[in-house]
Amino acid sequence: MKTTKLTDVRSFGASLHFLPVQTRVPLKFGPETLTHVTCARACVKVRDTAGRTAEGWGETPLSVQWVWPGSLTYERRHETLKRFCVMLTRAWAKFDVSGHPIEVGHAFQQDVLPGLLAEINRECPNPSEYMPWLAALVCCSPFDIALHDAFGKLVDRPVYETYGGEFMSRTLDDFLQPAEGAKVSFAGQYPCDYLSSDPPRRLLAWHLVGGLDPLDASELTGSEPEDGYPVLLPDWIRRDGLKCLKVKLRGNNQAWDYQRLVKVGRIAVEHRVDWLTTDFNCTVTDPNYVNEILDRLMLDEPRIYGMILYVEQPFPYDLEANQIDVHSVSARKPLFMDESAHDWHLIRLGRRLGWTGVALKTCKTQSGALLGACWAKAHGMTLMVQDLTNPMLAQIPHVLLAAHVGTIAGVETNAMQFYPEASAPEATVHPGLYTRREGCVDWSTVRGSGFGYRLEEIHRDLPAPAATCGM
Repeated sequence: MKTTKLTDVRSFGASLHFLPVQTRVPLKFGPETLTHVTCARACVKVRDTAGRTAEGWGETPLSVQWVWPGSLTYERRHETLKRFCVMLTRAWAKFDVSGHPIEVGHAFQQDVLPGLLAEINRECPNPSEYMPWLAALVCCSPFDIALHDAFGKLVDRPVYETYGGEFMSRTLDDFLQPAEGAKVSFAGQYPCDYLSSDPPRRLLAWHLVGGLDPLDASELTGSEPEDGYPVLLPDWIRRDGLKCLKVKLRGNNQAWDYQRLVKVGRIAVEHRVDWLTTDFNCTVTDPNYVNEILDRLMLDEPRIYGMILYVEQPFPYDLEANQIDVHSVSARKPLFMDESAHDWHLIRLGRRLGWTGVALKTCKTQSGALLGACWAKAHGMTLMVQDLTNPMLAQIPHVLLAAHVGTIAGVETNAMQFYPEASAPEATVHPGLYTRREGCVDWSTVRGSGFGYRLEEIHRDLPAPAATCGM
């Protein structure tokens, strides 16, 4: 049973800003290509039982092509996501539940978010075009992140010092259930039991090799930007000292995927890159598609095969509708859920189907990412923290999550490839977070309560609020 703590908070106000960002080069997501994105930045105000108040901030890119693949036009999906964020502003401001942010965030996702999603989907006559749960989570995430930030400010602690019994009334067994037959118990445990108390301040940075990125001069088209940033992969590796490359593949053209992986791999070997990973973007339906690529690499390109640290989400992200046995893939390489890992329930299903790792994202909410991390670690699954091309404020909780949960290797971070200037105000305060050096990002400038944004030092003019309630 939940007990009441003096530090329990409830939200009483929220506001929302939309920040448009243009990419310097296109980013291919499966069958679609991203050339611009809207970042949703939310502010949430909270009040504790003694009447003290604080406000916190959160931000997430509304990456339409990733959260909502489908036949609807980009603009229709984009506008629907923005309208849903406006609905969430009102809902968060009026959410009458108090507790620790994980308790409040979990309750909101259980009790409010499904109804809001059903409400907006009633406007669409075709169920095949409904906005998916992943999109709802992404729209919800800036508010959930802001809630955690506000709580940290209220109790004057960094957020990662608030995930234990001092501030939480409920233990993990109130949120999580072990897999059937697993010798796991969450009784008496808190998220802090699965987090690093002394996280590294420097993390290996994974660079994204997009499907449209030119690898060498023969692939240049003449339309590339001349803005002082690298274009060719070898130039990125040299400039940033990269050691880890994530290779975007198509998943529906095996010959192209194999040749792309070999070409990137040879460049990686030449420039002393240590690790590769493959991202098929949910377009594969037969495990043999992946197995045949891996087996051919093992025979013909053993060095490149050995550099592949893990394989990321080849299969459709609706795991419940596509329960593919993937043990044959994970027998070859660690296999990480990404789009499929909405929450610990789906992580549990994925583990049964043969997935061995989880790629966490703050854009699925801070609360959900922490609970998913705890479940996965308790069951021996390996973690990674993946990017949503996070610029500006979105980068900070993203990197902090990777540092504190412990990953297989570093953190994916690629906003500096696709829209580096978008984060210029934040980079003046946190240069190590927005520029990769010696193959790493450095968050040692993050300090203070909440997420340690140091907002008062970041000179950014926000657009007028798109929505406000109770502020």
